[in-house]
Amino acid sequence: MTRERLYVGGEWVEPDGGHYEVIDPATEEVVGLAPEASPAQVHEAARAARAAFASWSRTRPEERAAVLDRAADLMARDAPAHARLARAESGATTATARGMQVAVAIARFRRYAKGALEPVEQAIPPQIQGAGPMGRAGVLGAVAVRRPVGVVTCITSYNNPWANPAGKIAPALAMGNTVVVKPAPQDPLSVYAMARALEEAGAPPGVVNVVTGSGAEAGAAAVASPDVDMVSFTGSTAVGQRIGEVCGRELKRQLLELGGKGAALVFDDADLTAAIGGIGTTFSFYSGQICTAPTRVLAQRRVHGRLVEGLAAYLGRMTVGDPADPGTVVGPVISAAHRDRVEAYVELGREEGARVLRHGRAPAHGKGFYVTPALLTDCTSGMRVVREEIFGPVVVVVPFDDEEEGIALAGDSDYGLIDYVWSADVARAFRVAARLRAGGVGVNTVGRNMEAPFGGFRKSGVGRDVGSYALHAYSELQAVVWPG
Repeated sequence: MTRERLYVGGEWVEPDGGHYEVIDPATEEVVGLAPEASPAQVHEAARAARAAFASWSRTRPEERAAVLDRAADLMARDAPAHARLARAESGATTATARGMQVAVAIARFRRYAKGALEPVEQAIPPQIQGAGPMGRAGVLGAVAVRRPVGVVTCITSYNNPWANPAGKIAPALAMGNTVVVKPAPQDPLSVYAMARALEEAGAPPGVVNVVTGSGAEAGAAAVASPDVDMVSFTGSTAVGQRIGEVCGRELKRQLLELGGKGAALVFDDADLTAAIGGIGTTFSFYSGQICTAPTRVLAQRRVHGRLVEGLAAYLGRMTVGDPADPGTVVGPVISAAHRDRVEAYVELGREEGARVLRHGRAPAHGKGFYVTPALLTDCTSGMRVVREEIFGPVVVVVPFDDEEEGIALAGDSDYGLIDYVWSADVARAFRVAARLRAGGVGVNTVGRNMEAPFGGFRKSGVGRDVGSYALHAYSELQAVVWPG
């Protein structure tokens, strides 16, 4: 059994608070022991990152790129073991752990190895200045240069213990920042494996630090530390709001990727097979534990019945079971507490008047945190199950009559991460997309372009990352001006 230590200043350190158990959501067995960092140890990690920043921020971009590339090679070398660990601690299916967790993390390190070499200067047209209090007449040249922010606290989500940390660590390091990583308490062991790859790849001591804790104390210390210049967080809106309060007082830079309740507008001319397939991924992908999922289906009345029938049939093909089994489509959710929360929402929907359709059942052995996927129909926009993020394999369906009503229903939300439009009329689809208050809109697809900016409107977050936008997120602009 793995018994991890904290990674602080290039050293593997015993935690002040002992260890806590990391539980396999499929079997309820102990996967390993994660270290319980004290606030003092978290602050020590931030000081180590601050000390390392001076030299790392001045390294040649080629050197930073080489470290990230070597780390990707090392992760690829050990990918089968990493995928097994990810599956065990997160409950992801084997295919998801391999293809969407570890493989995506490797791809992100390679992408930001290239990103370290992207130009950081942007020329600004020269400006003619007349004589006056600011000096003699002349021409002033200028350039805007992206500089590293400094020390970045990266607090990551439990639904993807490889891709999510990689999407923060790699671009931050590429830009010359140093990091303190605080993984989600439920599945932190994968991040320690990532730290070992970076250590072996030659990341200098203090450039990457990893601290963990079973409660809120370690994360709070990592946000509040006076040595931290920026906080990058993926998780719930409620926690993001508390982080925002702390960062606001200290004027720290923030990148917050928070909750979502994605609206999927399905018009009466849509390809229903494609729409059903896209929406249906909510039931299976990460067992619905994904903020970008189209969980709030808005169906035009002429196709409402057929869409519900198709989604119900899709449910009937769901195999709920052990994520290690190649035939499993839906694995467990992350914990017993989250299983109970999702089930409570399904029951709440029933009480609110929704019709609940479910198929399949949890494995017969009785172990594991399984939720049978649910489709809730006969819903109205005021129901809590329609308005609140459930974060599980649950889809709600609300009918609408015309385009204006559909757009209004989509906008009637606290969230605005990614919405979706299905229509054969591409002109209408793009017209509707322009009116949706969401950071992203999928037109006839749930796919993602991994160079497109990612982030949310309203309570879905602050800032954008992915592609070159992540390099911008982890940098500050400096203007350099000179006489021509």
